[in-house]
Amino acid sequence: MDNLLHPAAVWFLIGFLLLLLEFALPGLILFFFGVGAWIVAILVLLFDLPINAQLIIFLVSSSLSVLFFRKWVKNLLWSRKKSSELIDDEFIGKTAMAETAITPGHNGKVNFKGSSWSARSEDMIAAGETVMITGNESILLIVKSTKAI
Repeated sequence: MDNLLHPAAVWFLIGFLLLLLEFALPGLILFFFGVGAWIVAILVLLFDLPINAQLIIFLVSSSLSVLFFRKWVKNLLWSRKKSSELIDDEFIGKTAMAETAITPGHNGKVNFKGSSWSARSEDMIAAGETVMITGNESILLIVKSTKAI
């Protein structure tokens, strides 16, 4: 039981939890804090560091890795296709179901493949109406009423 309470094990678990949270809250920030926790875990294995030093190393290494490596890792992960191109390939021309009313100037929500997406339209769309995805702006889908088609 004492091994589970060893500071290196605690930092490793914190890092693992942060990496798992990155999947739930994408943005490529928590990933680097997870790496920072693992850096502290390795240093605690090698050196006897007080908790203050551990926290400082965690904050500094996490912050510096976000500042210097986030853009590079993001480009590495998305070098084949940009996210908007992925949405274009998978979504454009497909139908979805309006979860809320969507009117010109007021965004709403649509359900596509079991996920809820923010959507915009120049058409008057009632909740429950079938819509066609015609474009996107980042993760905002542009939809058109199938009645207008």
